[in-house]
Amino acid sequence: MLLKVIFIIICWSVTLVADSTFAVNIERDYKEALIPRQILFGSLDKTDVSISPNGQYISYLAKKNSRQNVWIVDSNNIENIKVVTNDPEGITNYFWGYDNKHLLYQKDNNGDENFRLYSYNLETNITKLLTPQNAKVKIYGRSARKPNEILIGLNNRDKRYHDVYKLNLVDYSITLIISNNTFSSFIVDRDLNIRFATLINNQGEHEYFQYKNKRWLFFMKVASEDTLGTRMYRFDNTGSKVYLLDSRGLNTTALKILDLNKNTLTLIAEDPRADISIFTIHPTTMKVQAVAINYDKAAYKILDNTIKKDMEYFKNINLNNINITHRTLNDQIWILSSYSDTSTTKYYKYDRSKKQIKFLFSNKAALEQYQLAPMTPVVIKSRDNLDLVNYITLPKNITLYNKIYPFKPVPLVLFVHGGPHIREVWGMHWVHQWLADRGYAVLSVNFRGSTGFGKQFFNAGNRQWGLKMQDDLIDAVNWAVTNKIADPKKIAIMGGSYGGYATLVRLSFTPKVFACGIDIAGPSNLVTLLKNIPRYWMPLANQLKVRVGSWDTAEQREMLKQVSPLTCASKIVKPLLIMQGVNDVRVKQAEADQIVQEMTKHNIPVIYALYKNEGHGFSKATNRLSFFAMAEQFLAKFLGGAAEPIGLDLNNPNLILNGKPPSTKLLIELLDKKV
Repeated sequence: MLLKVIFIIICWSVTLVADSTFAVNIERDYKEALIPRQILFGSLDKTDVSISPNGQYISYLAKKNSRQNVWIVDSNNIENIKVVTNDPEGITNYFWGYDNKHLLYQKDNNGDENFRLYSYNLETNITKLLTPQNAKVKIYGRSARKPNEILIGLNNRDKRYHDVYKLNLVDYSITLIISNNTFSSFIVDRDLNIRFATLINNQGEHEYFQYKNKRWLFFMKVASEDTLGTRMYRFDNTGSKVYLLDSRGLNTTALKILDLNKNTLTLIAEDPRADISIFTIHPTTMKVQAVAINYDKAAYKILDNTIKKDMEYFKNINLNNINITHRTLNDQIWILSSYSDTSTTKYYKYDRSKKQIKFLFSNKAALEQYQLAPMTPVVIKSRDNLDLVNYITLPKNITLYNKIYPFKPVPLVLFVHGGPHIREVWGMHWVHQWLADRGYAVLSVNFRGSTGFGKQFFNAGNRQWGLKMQDDLIDAVNWAVTNKIADPKKIAIMGGSYGGYATLVRLSFTPKVFACGIDIAGPSNLVTLLKNIPRYWMPLANQLKVRVGSWDTAEQREMLKQVSPLTCASKIVKPLLIMQGVNDVRVKQAEADQIVQEMTKHNIPVIYALYKNEGHGFSKATNRLSFFAMAEQFLAKFLGGAAEPIGLDLNNPNLILNGKPPSTKLLIELLDKKV
């Protein structure tokens, strides 16, 4: 929650020329062309596919003037295409209004996370800004029962707290419902009545309050050990029952239903190894009809037999790895997506009454001509006997014995996920495919503190930044070396957000373990990170103190400094590439600046890519392409894999490279500096 990211192998020596001044010589074994970066990291062809509540239109995000915008097609004739937004900065998410005529989307300013809400009216063709410029919007409730209303939160009065407003989609008026100086979130029913609110107390516990007769009454308390695994999910159609994802009294999160009239809590579904998540719900009754269980690979469990024949139909036509992304209000049309580790995401329209499925499109058609590398789940033991679910991808076209073991060790990249309170999953992983295509094994670790594996595993990561969470990463690398998968002299570490922090920790605290590292938006000083959290995170501060560490006293701040990469930055002896966004409000630019300055003070070379129009990570394809072009050359230089020519990817006016305009020549100079 705290932080968040994405060969020609021939049997002789080949020279890849980026321009007249740069070449990389690499021994190759592959027999097919590299997958171009443009295909791997450029904008998706179509994504975020949805359907209007009445089923008339299918919508998706696709490029308009090189930026992602919303398009719609007639659901019965997908050749009848219309682009409905034309935002010059691009759109990353949207949703349909239940009135069937409004498409709504949120947008910030170049990554500053100050999201505003816009609407596009299909009848008038008018795009309108609905919320104030100086406020971050939250969506609290939408319902088919009230198609012209949305409950939203705005923090323009006090950046720490979101007041609750009713947004009218007919006249676009905004009416204050509750002025809030206490709560971090609200739960509403299907009539858009506010029913519950939560706050985080000084012990990091969640306290729930029920709203009755315009008064807030204490309802329940969730201990800090259960807060990440317990929450109210949503009300059913009656308003008298609410679904909970709940880990209280269990290790893993289960699905339960709370009857508010009878004051009873009933267990619906659980799994001993993995947390339950919601797979699909009925669009009007709100009944949870299936849940997902994901230990090393996702599976689902049907709870409502009314969808059993549909699920059997998908299985019979070999459509196994699916998500039901959207359903019409009459529940006759579903939008499905299918996925795997070695194929693009494919979207389908499913007609329930006809038991008929129609392929719509894939999210990246150009990738389908290339062979992709399988991702394999592997469970290993940590040094203190925890089970760590890992995913490994081996380079394409190398000879393996027993699925994941090469006949000789290969260069490996340890890719560390962000969050840290999220998890890696099996499926199509763009970074894994990119690295495997360039000749590297890739290993992703669900270290302690990752979600999805129960509260014992999650809470084992409390206040373990730089400590046991890092030990898990080293244990995974040691497993790969011991099993002769990885060449111990050619291992890199790479990650974004928390993964960037892990990269900086490993290069500064154990400077000789890794050959090089790539940090994307990682914090370098936990004291300055936590003292400068965004103001709208202030209600979450007590939870951060439980998960990361407190910063109130000098002694506590000293403990945080001991696990901060900045403290040992002068010990870095291996090459380091850093990416940072100027507008990042989570990990501010100062986090990158200060470790770069410390390294420079000690004459330690570092490559620093600063993006003027990004926030926390990458939202713009042009920036992704330029960064991964540099990362590819960086890894080729220090691990010996393949690299596509840079071409024009560094022609980016929003990139500052070590304080200068970027160029291939400058990159070569930086790569050639000796640590």
